[in-house]
Amino acid sequence: MTGPNPALDHKPLSTIALIGFLAALIGFGLFAASVIGYRSGTWFVAEVMSLAEWAVYVSGVGCLLSLAGLVISRPGGGRRGLIVSLLGLVLSAPLLGMTARFDYTARAYPPINDITTDREDPPVFWDMPNPIDYPGGATAELQQTAYPDLAPMTLATSPEKTYALALDIVKDRRWEIVAEVPDEGRIEAVASSLIFGFKDEIVIRIQEDGDGSLVDIRSRSRVGRIDRGVNAKRIRAFLADLKQKTEE
Repeated sequence: MTGPNPALDHKPLSTIALIGFLAALIGFGLFAASVIGYRSGTWFVAEVMSLAEWAVYVSGVGCLLSLAGLVISRPGGGRRGLIVSLLGLVLSAPLLGMTARFDYTARAYPPINDITTDREDPPVFWDMPNPIDYPGGATAELQQTAYPDLAPMTLATSPEKTYALALDIVKDRRWEIVAEVPDEGRIEAVASSLIFGFKDEIVIRIQEDGDGSLVDIRSRSRVGRIDRGVNAKRIRAFLADLKQKTEE
């Protein structure tokens, strides 16, 4: 019966695996710093995006080296570092995956950031810090091509009931309510993105339409010129929920 082999128990740690882990850790730290810097108001968007870009580059190096470390430190290999390499992948892969999706959506959706159900007479922001008119023109044409399904929604419920239901949905989504004006059928609110907390402005307009009501909604991003389809998805989801509530 043979005992443990000291040579195998004391295999040297893979330098590549270690560097890969450290690079992934630094990349994760840079990205976390960019998020904290923006949310705290310490840095402006340009500075945050630059730091986040560097975080992706460093994480990419960390991911590649960690993959190499896995090969080098595989069972039966001459180096240790399997766990270190796996940790490097755990730290780097989510950021790289998020970046890949970010780049894909930038190409898949039109370069606009202001979406409305009524392109001819869009709802107006009155109570936002920096209200901006719907651009119309080329923006409206791009929206029509990309999102032809977005249009005013007619409901059988009264404007008063529709308004109350719409306000409930806004609260359920935990949007920050900026204005509630039931006499005008207007609700203004702000939605924040999950990670950075980027702000999107929303205005909901509810008007009388015979015995029922006509609902319009507009959603625009404060930051960036491309919204990657977020505003259109928000409008669709809101209108679907509102329609469902009126039918309950």
